[in-house]
Amino acid sequence: MNLKIKIAAAVFLFVSMASCKKDFTNPNAPTLEQTFASERSATAVAAGLQRQYSTTAVSPLYNLVNANGFVTNELILRNAGNIPELQLSKGGADVDNTNTVLANIWARSNKIIWDADNVIRYANSLADKTYASGMISFASIFKALSLGNMAMMWERIPDTTGIRNAPFISRVDGFRKAVAVLNNAIAVYNANTPNSLVISRLPVGINIPNTLQALKARYSLFAGDYATALSAANNVNLTIRSYFDFDALTQNPVFESATATNNVFQPVDTTLGLPPSLAPNLADKRIPFYIGINTTASPRYRIRGFYQAGTTQVPVYLPGEIMLIKAEAYARMTPPDFANALIELNRVVTKTPASDPWGVGADLPPVAPATINDLLTEIYRQRSIELFMSGMKLEDMRRFNRPLAERKRNFFPYPFQERDNNTNTPPDPQF
Repeated sequence: MNLKIKIAAAVFLFVSMASCKKDFTNPNAPTLEQTFASERSATAVAAGLQRQYSTTAVSPLYNLVNANGFVTNELILRNAGNIPELQLSKGGADVDNTNTVLANIWARSNKIIWDADNVIRYANSLADKTYASGMISFASIFKALSLGNMAMMWERIPDTTGIRNAPFISRVDGFRKAVAVLNNAIAVYNANTPNSLVISRLPVGINIPNTLQALKARYSLFAGDYATALSAANNVNLTIRSYFDFDALTQNPVFESATATNNVFQPVDTTLGLPPSLAPNLADKRIPFYIGINTTASPRYRIRGFYQAGTTQVPVYLPGEIMLIKAEAYARMTPPDFANALIELNRVVTKTPASDPWGVGADLPPVAPATINDLLTEIYRQRSIELFMSGMKLEDMRRFNRPLAERKRNFFPYPFQERDNNTNTPPDPQF
């Protein structure tokens, strides 16, 4: 992990992580005024957003893979003593408001949004707009990710942080809000390209302009704005990698908690949790990329892909995701553009590992769905394989109207830490 992220960790001691009242002040730590008293310390807060998002077992990155993987049948439980994971593996009413996997996503996402807002507010006051641009655009990535992740998991999400009894907005408005954050960041970045000093103080790995466009494409698609999703996807350079970086001391969180211990979860098998009618072709080269097979010990199926070692980088987005966003956007337009949707879909199906910046490639013959419904079903299938253990499958299952029987929850209950402190917390979903 980049040294700047480690330094930034000290700065984050000025806030408490877990308050659900959207009140993140800590009386034993420096005040906001003290923390944002200098450009360098404020930049450390911005850099630390990546650490909050992507490291340790309380991070959104780890817990999103965890929660999504169990309820969409990507993962199997390795130890029933892990009660939060046991709840998720059973699904339905067994997933309750005490679940700490869900509480970690909720609390940490709200904390990241709060910190990002403070960074953006500070940066807007700077006279050096080329320095401010780097801070705003970087912080906006993590604010958008946090808004988007909560909107994928819950029916409604808080509209703001930093106040008691925060109001809630619909999940679709949550995606729209994420896109608005990204639009502002794109405008700021394009108006003043970040200078080398601010870039040197931010973590390595995140390609800011491509990531802003990729996330705009993702959340526009989820919000049903297909024209915007397509336009943003066309602005992403698919040869450039953008990723969360790790090292021996600050490890990949899924590897650290699951892969290395073999005590929490492992992949279900080479079906990736898909029903028989959609199961991957065993010649698909993405299967050995994501799944290790052990012929001599249990479990037979092991985590590989982006979680196979402590230093394995995790992409913020994959080129295949962007191609599939284009395919879906074309397919859902009115009227549908079947021809271009099929072209983009087959770019993923025929892509070889060697031609992909991350080595993710099916290397299969082109597909030829006959109808628009068949085409959409194949897009869903390819997303489930290409984006395995990315945390997005539950969102996909709802969007593609997959049968409820294929998942163990549709939306999650609100953590007690929110319900007990916010009278605006909505009713829990039945499933």
